[in-house]
Amino acid sequence: MKKCFFSVIGLQDSIREEHTLNKKMALSGAVMAAMLALTACNSNNNSDASTSPSASSSASASASSSPSAAAGASFENFPTYGFDLGNTRHVPFTQITADNANDLGVVWTADFKSLDKDVKNGNQSYPVVVDGVIYITTGGNQVFAFEGTTGKQLWHWKPDAAMLEKISKGGIVANRGVAVGEGKVFMLTTDNQIVALDQKTGALVKQVAISDAVEGVTLENGYYETTAPIYYNGSIYIGSSGGDNGVRGFVMAYKASDLSPAWDAPFWTVPPKGQDWLKNSKYHGGGAVWNPVAIDEETGIMYFSVGNPAPDFFGKDRPGANPYTDSVVAVEAATGKLIWAQQEVSHDEWDYDAAASPMIMKATVNGKQQKVVVEGGKSGQWWAWDAATGKVIWDGVPFAKIDHPVPTEEGVLVYPGTLGGENYAPETYDPATNYVLIPGIEYPALIKKAKDQDHAFDKSFNGAWAFGTAMGEVPADIVPYGTITAIDVNTGKQVYQNKTKDMMRGGLTSTDTGLAFYGELDGKINAMDIKTGKVLWSFQTAGDNIQAAPALFTVDGKEYLTFTSGGNKPKIHVFALGGDKTQGGTGKADNGNAHSEGGK
Repeated sequence: MKKCFFSVIGLQDSIREEHTLNKKMALSGAVMAAMLALTACNSNNNSDASTSPSASSSASASASSSPSAAAGASFENFPTYGFDLGNTRHVPFTQITADNANDLGVVWTADFKSLDKDVKNGNQSYPVVVDGVIYITTGGNQVFAFEGTTGKQLWHWKPDAAMLEKISKGGIVANRGVAVGEGKVFMLTTDNQIVALDQKTGALVKQVAISDAVEGVTLENGYYETTAPIYYNGSIYIGSSGGDNGVRGFVMAYKASDLSPAWDAPFWTVPPKGQDWLKNSKYHGGGAVWNPVAIDEETGIMYFSVGNPAPDFFGKDRPGANPYTDSVVAVEAATGKLIWAQQEVSHDEWDYDAAASPMIMKATVNGKQQKVVVEGGKSGQWWAWDAATGKVIWDGVPFAKIDHPVPTEEGVLVYPGTLGGENYAPETYDPATNYVLIPGIEYPALIKKAKDQDHAFDKSFNGAWAFGTAMGEVPADIVPYGTITAIDVNTGKQVYQNKTKDMMRGGLTSTDTGLAFYGELDGKINAMDIKTGKVLWSFQTAGDNIQAAPALFTVDGKEYLTFTSGGNKPKIHVFALGGDKTQGGTGKADNGNAHSEGGK
């Protein structure tokens, strides 16, 4: 598979791209039926939900409790999506170890639907913890602030009725979290708005439409937002979803102070419609940036992953490599100016996004320290590049079965399928072993290319206008499963690969004691020894479908683990040593589908 390197020379006006999810499907069989029912399902199914006595019906803070800070004198935070801005998801905490992990238990759990009847099914939110307060989002763009040690609800924000109605029209409910900075909590909404809330009270500070600064970014044009924004040095950085809808992908920066544009213009991941490789295309090219950016605080360079070109399976009228789709791109965080770009898949016809956020770390490479950027693609391959220059270090290291013939109208079975490889679930880096841990998915897809551009377009299907054509039924005897692959950054070689019962949809977080924590789709949370890959602790929660990685934090020296679960009973969980060891019943694993879950 050909990879392409793009420097600032000659392609400076080349653009960005994004990725949507509701891809047209024609699936059958038990597994694929479950995929259509995805955990972040578009229906609410709230028949069992109780009405919250504190839920606000307007865009303001709820009055459930008096706003306050969390109890405690000292705090160690999980302040952003990836713990640090490099997205390593590695915390320097040492209280929970291999020797005492079996003493972990539940401190508290909250059922979101019991707190508010309008919370949607599913949850893919990555907790952010600042000074003992957990900030978390739910399906349908609600935000909760909890005291981390007790579960006391400090405040709750939800969209007003008008916004809720507009959000519901998008058919998408997933939201992956918030950014916290300058006394505010920032969230992106399904209907393409940036919301700033007061960090202490949850009161609405400001709300702006992305389309005010980035023309055409509306639900009507196929755009929507599911990603977590990133705060850095006075600015908020965002991408968007909608690449499968044939939108034009972008990244943009806003001033955190007033949500005015911080860049002169967005960085577009693909050319304007009708230009360059889109000269003969009826679509805007895709290239969504639908997961959070990574930022090097030492250099001010920002890195982001770009999704597939559109239409997905029909490439005839988008000739060439289709830059910057399926790429990792480096730009100046202050200006958006291109520094370098590396493409993972040239002229993608299999929906092989560079989906998961890039990770920046100082690692040992060939026996020497080097700052690198790494990313695992839906293609089932993993790359490492020099952070400053983009020079390839490790080129497409496989971690999944790879066999993807060119799509035909009759259909071909391809490995990986449209879920990956590595989907949005983040990796983690452990400096002690120099290992990167990759969450993987082993499941093919049967894809059929469209007859022509007109047949690649289906506006009648909710959202997915440029998917390329339908997907067929995967043979019933092929059972999906997941993997955790350890790669030694020094050699670029696989150290071990663990098989998990279900697809790895949440991601991993590691600690200084050599543990990696991750959840599974049946509601289990696990602790694994990073060096050996051995699972040391497993706990069946009272939730279903853990589809986001945990966060860890400390209050007064005590270490806590928090994460969300989804399904039709979305919850937040907090664990610590000495907690309640009463386990729940085995959850229902929903293997889901990235094209009907509302998050791509």
